Amino acid sequence: MFPLFSYYGRTLLSSLMFLLLFLSRPSSPARLFPPDQEVSVVTTTTSSDDTRKNATWHDFTRFLDAVKGSHVAGMSDLKEYFRRFGYLPPFSNTNFTDNFDSDLEAAVLLYQTKLGLPITGKLDSDTITSIMSPRCGVSDRDSTAARDDQEHEDHDQVHDTRHFAYFYGKPRWQRRSPMTLSYAFSPTDVVKYLSKTDIRSVFRRSFSRWSAVIPVKFRETEEYSSADIKIGFYKGDHGDGEPFDGVLGVLAHAFSPENGRFHLDAAESWAVDLGRDKSKAAIDLESVATHEIGHVLGLGHSAVKDAVMYPSLSPRTMKVDLIIDDVRGVQALYGSNPNFKISSLFHAPPRASSFNYNQSFSPPLPSLLSLFSILSFSFFLSFFFFLHIHL
Repeated sequence: MFPLFSYYGRTLLSSLMFLLLFLSRPSSPARLFPPDQEVSVVTTTTSSDDTRKNATWHDFTRFLDAVKGSHVAGMSDLKEYFRRFGYLPPFSNTNFTDNFDSDLEAAVLLYQTKLGLPITGKLDSDTITSIMSPRCGVSDRDSTAARDDQEHEDHDQVHDTRHFAYFYGKPRWQRRSPMTLSYAFSPTDVVKYLSKTDIRSVFRRSFSRWSAVIPVKFRETEEYSSADIKIGFYKGDHGDGEPFDGVLGVLAHAFSPENGRFHLDAAESWAVDLGRDKSKAAIDLESVATHEIGHVLGLGHSAVKDAVMYPSLSPRTMKVDLIIDDVRGVQALYGSNPNFKISSLFHAPPRASSFNYNQSFSPPLPSLLSLFSILSFSFFLSFFFFLHIHL
């Protein structure tokens, strides 16, 4: 008996060693792709900028955990950021210091309040991460919050907290009912790596999301000069007083009614399909388009992170579905589309989707079962081998 187990033990041990050597061989991390999708690299004219972020915002990590009374080199750049987006007075002293003073503390508190962050008054991790995120160029100062006692003319008794906002004065498009607004794309200010067909499809879907909830229709026209809404891609200083700043900084901006200007930063790596575009810096065009259309209609920024009108958007993230906060805000300006039911929002899919293909592959359960099957087979094979030799 003992020779049997001695022989079997040696055979099984040899099998196990072979399996371990096979399973531990060097390998590169696997990447996951949607089914039936060809694995290919999509090159664009911005490929050299894929991982380069807005230089100034990226350096804001040095301010992590700074509090009132701190002195950190470059703090003046952070103050300029807060002034740009409405958290410090627009005409305050331009000679900012690097001291974390009372004015900066007030700006941080206001920023945390407006963006739905933990209100700490210090530059904690959540606040720094938010500040460094790519965002809309529309100033948060340019809007005013809706009143909590605002009445809505619908029969769905939904109890919600209102975080949407408007531009000052609640401007809206004034047209005869039924209202139709035209939009057109600049024939010269374009990005060449995206086809016009893809861009038109993206904007058609984005406009339709808003028209589904309000009695306003949108119509594309080739007459750019006479269109109500004029859309174009621009780089740097493009003549409207709101210069763009490069990759992963300000993504786009749009003006309040009835201005109609809608500008996107041509330096960004715009994507119409995050499932195919593998750039780490890819920005979903449809998400930004849907957000900026909200500004074109008169909405300001929301404090709800899931809202389309939240000011920031991470790379490789798609957020296109209107939530209650977005819908309540725009309906307060234009009324409700008679075919829309607010209850439909309660059965909507997840609001934001992240597309990240830089993940290491972990074996799923079927792979573990396969390994168990191999070990079991080795056991019985060794035992059969022994019987065949000794009988």
